Amino acid sequence: MSQSRSHYVIATAGHVDHGKSTLVRALTGIDPDRLAEEKAREMTIDLGYAWLALPNGATLSIVDVPGHERFIKNMLAGVGGIDAALLVVSADEGFMPQTNEHLAILDLLEIERGTVALTKSDLVDDEWLDFMQEDISARLATSRLHDAPIVPVSAVSGDGLEALVSVLQQQLDAAPLALERGSPRLSIDRVFTTTGHGTVVTGTLIDGVMSAGDDFMIYPEARPVRVRGLQVHNRIVERTEPGNRVAVNLAGIAVNDLRRGDLLGRAGEFTPSSRLDVRLSLLPDAPSPIKQDDVFDFFLAAAELPAHVTLLDRDLLDAGDTGWAQLRFSQRVVARSGDRFIARRASPSQTIGGGEVIDPNPARHRRFDADVLSKLETRLKGDPDELTLAAIGRSIVPVESITDPESLSRLVDAGRVALVGGEGRFVAEHGRLAELKTLVLDVIDTYHGEAPFASGIPRQSLRAQLDIGAAFDALIGDMTATNELVDGGTAIRLPQFRITLAPDDRQRADRWLGAIDGEPFAPASPAEFQIEHDMLLALTSLGEIIRAGEGIYVTPAALEQVESVVLGAIDRNGSIDLAGYRDLTQTSRKYAQAMLELLDQRRVTRRVGDRRIRYRSAGNRAQGDDA
Repeated sequence: MSQSRSHYVIATAGHVDHGKSTLVRALTGIDPDRLAEEKAREMTIDLGYAWLALPNGATLSIVDVPGHERFIKNMLAGVGGIDAALLVVSADEGFMPQTNEHLAILDLLEIERGTVALTKSDLVDDEWLDFMQEDISARLATSRLHDAPIVPVSAVSGDGLEALVSVLQQQLDAAPLALERGSPRLSIDRVFTTTGHGTVVTGTLIDGVMSAGDDFMIYPEARPVRVRGLQVHNRIVERTEPGNRVAVNLAGIAVNDLRRGDLLGRAGEFTPSSRLDVRLSLLPDAPSPIKQDDVFDFFLAAAELPAHVTLLDRDLLDAGDTGWAQLRFSQRVVARSGDRFIARRASPSQTIGGGEVIDPNPARHRRFDADVLSKLETRLKGDPDELTLAAIGRSIVPVESITDPESLSRLVDAGRVALVGGEGRFVAEHGRLAELKTLVLDVIDTYHGEAPFASGIPRQSLRAQLDIGAAFDALIGDMTATNELVDGGTAIRLPQFRITLAPDDRQRADRWLGAIDGEPFAPASPAEFQIEHDMLLALTSLGEIIRAGEGIYVTPAALEQVESVVLGAIDRNGSIDLAGYRDLTQTSRKYAQAMLELLDQRRVTRRVGDRRIRYRSAGNRAQGDDA
C-alpha cells in the first residue's frame, strides 16, 4: 500500500508552442513565464515555476521547461529530482522533434511516472482526437511512460482541466516517499536577488531536511554560506523536507559568485572530482558512435559541462549500446552514486544518450583492466556504503557478516553506523540503535512502574521483548558501561530507580526484621507481622532479607549468627549433622534443615552423607567444588 505525501514536483515536457505554459497558467493561475522577452515572444526561454493544491490537500510544484531546441539545456536543468512528467502534446500537431527528444530525456533519467496532456483539443474533431490518442499510445509503447494516461484538455475553454488534476493526483499517490537520507542537497537552477533579502537560489531539495539558520557549503568551490530564510510556494517556512521546490535566501555570498549547477550541501558531505565512473548508454537513433577520447556535453541535475570520454571496455560505443566509461572534466563536478545524467552533442545540438554515475570519486583507470571492470560491475549493484547500510538494515548484525570492511569503516567514521559491544562485535545504523536504546529504557521504566518492589526487569523477559538475538548482551553491556542501565545479572534496572516503602510499611518491616535478629534460629514468619508478597519482594531486592525456605526468611545479621554457630561446631568436632545443629540451637527440625541447606547453597558448608563440613576444608579442596 502506498503512502501519501504532502508535496510533489512535476515538470512539463514537449515541443515548442504546444501550450505548456498556457496549460500551467490555466491549472494554477500563475504565469510561469517571468522574463520580459518570454512574454513578448510568447515562448518560454528559461525555467518557470507554479504550484497548485491537489484535491487531497497535497501541494504540487510544476517546473515549466522550454520546448524550443535552442533552449534544451534550460529544459535539462529543470527535470532533476521530479516525481513525474507532464508530457504536453498538441492535438492539432501531435508528436514533433522536441516531443521525441524530451521523451528520450525522460527515459534516460528513468522518470517512471507521467501523464500526457493532449492540449488544444477544442481545435480538432472527435475523430481526429481519437486518432491522435492512438498515435500517442503507440509512440509511448517502448518508453518508460508506456502506461501514461492521456487526458484531452483545452486551456482556453477549461475542458478537461479538472480531469487532468484528478489523473495527476492518482499518478502521484503511487509515487514513493521522498526519503530523508541524512544529507540534504539542492542543485541550483536559478540565482537572483530580491530587494531587502539579497541572494536567492532555487531548486528541488533532495536527500535531507533544510532549516533556516543552517550552515552549508556551495560546491564545487566549497564556499561557506548560511541559510537566512526559506520559502516554499511563496510562503516563508522554518524547515523544509526532501521533495520540495524551495527558494533559499543565502547569507555570505553574492549572486556573482553563484551559477546554475552549483550544489548547496553540508560541509564535508561532498568531494568534488574531475572524474566520474559511469555506465554510459547511447540512444538507438544517436547519429554517430562515441569514440575513445570523444567529447560531449554532460548534464547532471542543473549542472552542465564538457566531458572527455575514456572508454574502459571497448574502442567504440555504437548507437543503442551501453558500456563502461570514465568521464574527465576540466572543472570539478559534484555527484553521488546513482545520479542520472544526459549526454548531448554540441554540434549539431542533439541528445545522444546518458547514463548513471557509478563512482563519483574514482582513481584514474587503465583501459581494458579486468579488475577495474569487475569492481565497476559490483558497484553497479549500488553504492558500496549504501549496500552495506542495506545489509545492516533495521537490525543489529554481527560485524563478521559485513562483506565490505572498508565500507563499514567509512560508515563508522562518518557516524552513520555504530559498533555495538565492548569489542565491536555487532553493528547497527545510528537511528535504529537510538530507537532500540529508547525501547530498552521505556520497557524497563514501564516495568518499574508495574513492579515497584522488584529489583529490576528479569533479564530473560527483556531479552524476549527486544528480540535481537545474540546482540542483546552486547547492547545491554554498552548501556551499562555508559551508566544508562544497572545490570544485576538476573535483573536489569534504571540507575535512578530505588525501591522505597511507605512509612507504615517501613515500620512494620523493621519490627519484623528486629524480631528475626532477636530469634535467628527460629525466625519469625512474615505472616506474624502482616508482611505480604510485594513487601517480601521489596525487602529481598533491597537485600534486607534472605529466603531460607518456604515461609522462612532471615536477615543478613541473623544468617551471620547461624553461620558462626555452625562453623564453630565444625571446627570443634570436624563436622555437624542435622540433629547436632537442632540440639545446639534449640530449634525445630524445620528451621534446622532450612538453615543448613541455605548454608550449603551459599557454599559455606558442604554436605557429605548426613553431615556438613566446611565448604573449602583442606580435605575436600582436592576433590573440586563440583564433587
